[in-house]
Amino acid sequence: MPSFSTPLSGLNAHSQALSVIANNLANLNTVGYKAARTLFREQFYQQIGSTGAGNPLQVGAGASMGSIPTSFIQGSIESSGVATDVAIQDDGFFMLDKNGLRQYTRAGNFSVDANGYLVAEDGSRVQGFPAVNGVVNPNATVGALPIASGQISPPNQTTTVQLVMNLDATQAVGSTFSTAVAVYDALGATHILNYNFTKTAANAWSYNITIPAADVGQSGNPVQVATGSLAFSGSGVLTSPAANVSNIAVSGLANGASNLNFTWQLYNSANQPMVTQVAGPSATSTTRQNGYSAGTLVSFSINNTGTIQGVFSNGQTVALGQIALATFPNVQGLIRAGQNTYLTSLGSGVPNVGQPGTGGRGSVTGGALELSNVDIAKEFAQLILAQRGYQANARAITTFDEVTQEAINLKR
Repeated sequence: MPSFSTPLSGLNAHSQALSVIANNLANLNTVGYKAARTLFREQFYQQIGSTGAGNPLQVGAGASMGSIPTSFIQGSIESSGVATDVAIQDDGFFMLDKNGLRQYTRAGNFSVDANGYLVAEDGSRVQGFPAVNGVVNPNATVGALPIASGQISPPNQTTTVQLVMNLDATQAVGSTFSTAVAVYDALGATHILNYNFTKTAANAWSYNITIPAADVGQSGNPVQVATGSLAFSGSGVLTSPAANVSNIAVSGLANGASNLNFTWQLYNSANQPMVTQVAGPSATSTTRQNGYSAGTLVSFSINNTGTIQGVFSNGQTVALGQIALATFPNVQGLIRAGQNTYLTSLGSGVPNVGQPGTGGRGSVTGGALELSNVDIAKEFAQLILAQRGYQANARAITTFDEVTQEAINLKR
């Protein structure tokens, strides 16, 4: 008598294959989805004898699902224009923490929650290396990444001032020229310094730097904070001072800030003077200084190393943190957990966590998403094959039933 279990095993295997294919098609537009495929295997064989040559006579018991491997080939990356969206190029997974449960995903459609943390769709927090004072330590323990809109960039006191300028060589002795530069104290308050120049002789000028009297708790005329002289060669090149003017101090600031102490950089990094004296209008083309006021976070972006760059209202761009990526010795050992996430298993091995672009980990693209890697044409072809396999096994069951009925009729 034929065994119904053989075609039934085929029905079951092809039914499971149809389910896998249907799931792939259902997730055709799921962000970061990785297609699965079914691989069948033979079931055990019963040896019913052997030939005269000693070759075994074996009857198979059907087929079963051998494995359902996941295709981790790269999905297409599509720009979204959303700052919190991130796509992985090449190997790696984003790390998520959901109430202490570590999960992994390729879906980078993140957002910022009410507490100011970068989170996935289900609220689990994206893991990475939070910055401390704008510095990311990749050797630190991974944690949640805060991107709260109320973050403050602390003020920075001015320590250097540069003036790219010319003093008119044709001016008569006693002629004057003034230029102003804004500097910042340790509290982030602005102070306007006036650089006042007076021609004292051919190729010679004096300078006098002043600050408004009210800024230092006084009244009346501006208060002098530094004075000196400049000398030029016959070709208009600064010859004295031969070095930058350092230790220009402003003490007794009325707002209680620490004393200002800065250097007037007369020479650039190539040791070329930034103050000249040639025939032409006295003018300042550029003023630079390295201080700034406090600022609040106004926007951010994510670069290809996963670093979250915050842009603050004071014009500063500061690292807020860096997204971490994890790779695995065996990605086929990962367990699908739904919600576009995976869990580790003994088969997957221990995750190797680090910065994007290092240790075999891929890079990331901010403002973009990795699309599903499902190939619709391939899935439809597999769908037809699975359907025909199911139909063939169903026909085999029908045939077995007819044969069984014939055997029963032998008794009549």
